[in-house]
Amino acid sequence: MDPLSSLLSGIRAEGSVVSHAVLTAPWTIRFADDAPLTMISVLRGGGTLMLPDGTERAVGVGHTAIVNGSAPFHLADRPASVHGSHEAYEIACFTAKSECAAQELGGIRWSADDPEKATALIVGAYRASGHRHERLLRALPPVLVIKEDVEVCAWLETAAADAARLSAGSQALMDRLLDWALVCTLRSWFDRAGADAPSWYRGLTDPVLAPALQAFHDRPAEAWTVASLATRAGVSRALFAKRFTRLMGRPPLAYVTEYRMDEAEALLTDTSLSIAQIGRSVGYADAFGFSAAFKRLKGRSPSAFRAAGA
Repeated sequence: MDPLSSLLSGIRAEGSVVSHAVLTAPWTIRFADDAPLTMISVLRGGGTLMLPDGTERAVGVGHTAIVNGSAPFHLADRPASVHGSHEAYEIACFTAKSECAAQELGGIRWSADDPEKATALIVGAYRASGHRHERLLRALPPVLVIKEDVEVCAWLETAAADAARLSAGSQALMDRLLDWALVCTLRSWFDRAGADAPSWYRGLTDPVLAPALQAFHDRPAEAWTVASLATRAGVSRALFAKRFTRLMGRPPLAYVTEYRMDEAEALLTDTSLSIAQIGRSVGYADAFGFSAAFKRLKGRSPSAFRAAGA
């Protein structure tokens, strides 16, 4: 499994959808989900994202914004609306008393009769299962905004309106739609981020490093060496090591060890596998060797890390 797929395997849209939010100015939406990621796609109109640190980002037609972090934030037709008379809404799908449904939430509703000047949104808040996704969040800025094609927006609006009819499977359809949109948005942002993209993503787009990285991520427990990785890349050991270090910011085996220990962290937190089983799954023949490597990189033993997490 490639790194992005692996990291996204721990985060899903589940019953957390506002399929269509259509609002007439002045308005504000307060997002109070404690969700690690929130995605907002603007189909018509627009507004301003207002983050807890004071950051403001304008979003318009065709923009998809991903907000990274669980702190509450606002989306308003304009910043001044927060302090004036306006329609106020709150989205909190994951709270104990929340009532989230695909067609209506907190008074925000879809109607074919809404004026053309209204703002139409699709909103998804993402649940996290376990801790694997935390590496992804560390690679993202507090907010990222991507401009989508008009055709994509039209398709999203049609799909959302269809799901809002409450036909069988509508919630599952919207959840999977938002999962798909999240992957596409993140890939688009990583493609455009250049040097700001995570090193593993930059490596997977490099024609020399990609075959070696893909082989390693498919089989991280294999006894990888610089020579065996270079063979996968089809270049000499020296050339591979030099190119890898330049593009990835660390030598090949340092990356291998870091990735294995990050995977071990997730397994220690999210599973009941024994230390020895986790060690074998990330390439160590015995628990002692794995524990020593883990403590050297993470600062404490696997058992101490697991106990602290518990």
